[in-house]
Amino acid sequence: MPHPIVKWSVSAIPLIAAVLLQTVAPAVWAQPASGPVRAIPVAQGLENPWAVAFLPEGRFLVTERPGRLRVVEADGRLNPPVAGLPWVAAGGQGGLLDVVLDRGFASNRTLYFCFSEPAPAGAAGNSTALARARLSEDRTRLDDLRVVFSQRPKVASSLHFGCRIVEGMKDGRPDGTLFLTLGERFQRMQDAQTLDNHHGKVVRVGKDGSVPRDNPFVGRAGALPEIFSYGHRNPQGATLGPDGRLWMHEHGPQGGDEINLPQPGRNYGWPLITFGEQYGGGPIGAGITAGAGMEQPLHHWTPSIAPSGMAFLTSNRYGSAWKGSLFVGSLKFQFLNRVELSGAKVVREERLLGDLGERIRDVQQGPDGYLYVLTDNPKGRLMRLVPP
Repeated sequence: MPHPIVKWSVSAIPLIAAVLLQTVAPAVWAQPASGPVRAIPVAQGLENPWAVAFLPEGRFLVTERPGRLRVVEADGRLNPPVAGLPWVAAGGQGGLLDVVLDRGFASNRTLYFCFSEPAPAGAAGNSTALARARLSEDRTRLDDLRVVFSQRPKVASSLHFGCRIVEGMKDGRPDGTLFLTLGERFQRMQDAQTLDNHHGKVVRVGKDGSVPRDNPFVGRAGALPEIFSYGHRNPQGATLGPDGRLWMHEHGPQGGDEINLPQPGRNYGWPLITFGEQYGGGPIGAGITAGAGMEQPLHHWTPSIAPSGMAFLTSNRYGSAWKGSLFVGSLKFQFLNRVELSGAKVVREERLLGDLGERIRDVQQGPDGYLYVLTDNPKGRLMRLVPP
């Protein structure tokens, strides 16, 4: 039987005095020029859905943040929750979050999901955890469940879990690793600059939880070996680009949402540099946007759009003008953002689906080449985007 859902309410790196004079273009919006897309409901009545994955025979696997995993039939029918989940600390931004299928799912039925994991009985706090399991042949339960990674340390917070999973590749082939994005838990933002914790990091682990030998901090005293990159805030979108590189975005504080291409061992600056500001106004730290030894974002949104979900379109379903575009959901302004790229440079953006009036939590390209979005509401929807 599934466990019940649990509910619960550094030192900064010194900056070089000379600030790097780099300019990163903020968002510049264009009116849609490619014609509208229609959002066709596939399934309704999902409670704050967070992520979607694509099962064989046209079915979908959807997480609901309060702690349920559901199989959605091709005709939109919702099945009862899948049994066998671990305890989930559901509250605030925490709950059952991302889910992805193993590339070999057709033969091994393995999937990975991340969630807010409560501390053991008698202890306080929670953290983001990554688990693997097998979906039973009848799609009703998870078997052989194993938590392969737990963010350390656990803290008493209901904010900034991050929690997007990407299966890694090397030289165009799967390399047996998983990337997991981790938030800095809000009140522990200084932790993002130190390597003795997993707060504000991207970690890279083997599918069994092992540490890849080529991780950048393996063997470094005082550094956790799972860390791939650091200096992140709250990354809720990640994907592989067409060339196999990892892309991600992260929430800024009242401005300064960022797109980054994390590289091994690099520092992405939070909270020492940011294009955002304190909630209510005022600078964060020294109020600077660049610093020695810290990477600049590829792009930033100021004001914040509160991004969630991230996918490249590789199909021809919407015509050549859209192929290769990056799609990102906006929670704050309730639209789907199409980001047009020239190499790794953002050249144009379009706001789509604004007439829905719903927070876009996830966006994925399905096996049929269409884009699918999840809307984050108590009665959320899974929708297919159809060209005119």
